[in-house]
Amino acid sequence: MKPATVLRRGLVAGLVLALAPACSSDTASSGALGPSTAEDDAAWPFEVEQVDRFGEPWAMAFLPGSGDLLVTERSGTLHLRDAASGERVEVEGTPTVVDAGQGGLGDVVPAPTYEDDGVVYLSWAEAGDGGVGAAVGRARLETGGGAPRLEDLEVVWRQTPRTDGDGHFSHRIAFSPDGRHLFVSSGDRQLGDPAQDTGNTLGTIVRLTLDGDPAPGNPMADEGGATAEIWSWGHRNPLGLDFAPDGRLWSSEMGPEGGDELNRVEPGANYGWPEVSDGSDYGGGEIPDHAEGDGYAAPAVSWNPSISPGSLMVYGGDLFEDWRGDAFLGALSGEALVRVDLDGETAGEVEVYDMGERVRAVEEGPDGAVWVLEDEGGGRLLRLTPAD
Repeated sequence: MKPATVLRRGLVAGLVLALAPACSSDTASSGALGPSTAEDDAAWPFEVEQVDRFGEPWAMAFLPGSGDLLVTERSGTLHLRDAASGERVEVEGTPTVVDAGQGGLGDVVPAPTYEDDGVVYLSWAEAGDGGVGAAVGRARLETGGGAPRLEDLEVVWRQTPRTDGDGHFSHRIAFSPDGRHLFVSSGDRQLGDPAQDTGNTLGTIVRLTLDGDPAPGNPMADEGGATAEIWSWGHRNPLGLDFAPDGRLWSSEMGPEGGDELNRVEPGANYGWPEVSDGSDYGGGEIPDHAEGDGYAAPAVSWNPSISPGSLMVYGGDLFEDWRGDAFLGALSGEALVRVDLDGETAGEVEVYDMGERVRAVEEGPDGAVWVLEDEGGGRLLRLTPAD
């Protein structure tokens, strides 16, 4: 693997990067924005246009065909933004969510069958016996005859077990390139040890059928129950999940105090949490670093101090030709857009663009533009296109 190179574009202060072995209803006016820092502004390879603003956004997804944009807000609101006019309306029929801490309405992704049946998948935090847990559901998005609405909403998967607390739900959604499988990231709910217990789905990435059943061929399919759902385990808080154009699955993961990770997700692999981490426990407790031969899958890239990756998009468009196949992470505490050059299963050069606000989500637009959604407090929806 080639050595890591960090190119400074308003670089997050104090960032240390390690390359591991590959094993609201407020509508903002439109207009061009410059980088949030003056240093090296001319070197930015993109122009930034602010197109909207939201209160407490969490995820976004473009709808096939129309290019309209769905945006979730953690409080439970789902917005539909018209691609042509920029006008947006609230979608009715959303699920009841537990809006506390990191919980609320989470991801939204059109089903592989969306153009035929209008089905979308959503994730959220819900209350039930035993406490709170993540859920994934699907519904038909109806946009004709009045206000847009979700119809026939049904839960297809629940994180097990439910627990107390309001952190580390993760609940990102991705579909396999062939459209046959549903992948969901499931955080450790800030409990740590369950991530090494394959009898539950905390601290895992699960692989399911589109109906939410354990997918045939999973690493432990013969064991039944929650175990049969698991694709990989030993994860802490995987808040990003996406497939690269070459079909490889990648995940971005928040570490403890440091040790954030970008992982190539492999079936049956154990990513080590909480037994190993390139970071330290809160309060100064030491955790062994990833090491060759320790039996755990090491990250392709890790960050210490933390950047707090809250999302992941692997670029597949043509507008930024040199970026095709590269990973883009939204950094929360790092207040940055981070690009990682991916070459097959390995990672190389890393660029960090200081956006001046916490970046919650990154998505590729229908025309190949890169869309950035800031976290609450900033809440801007930004469109990035190549600089002249």
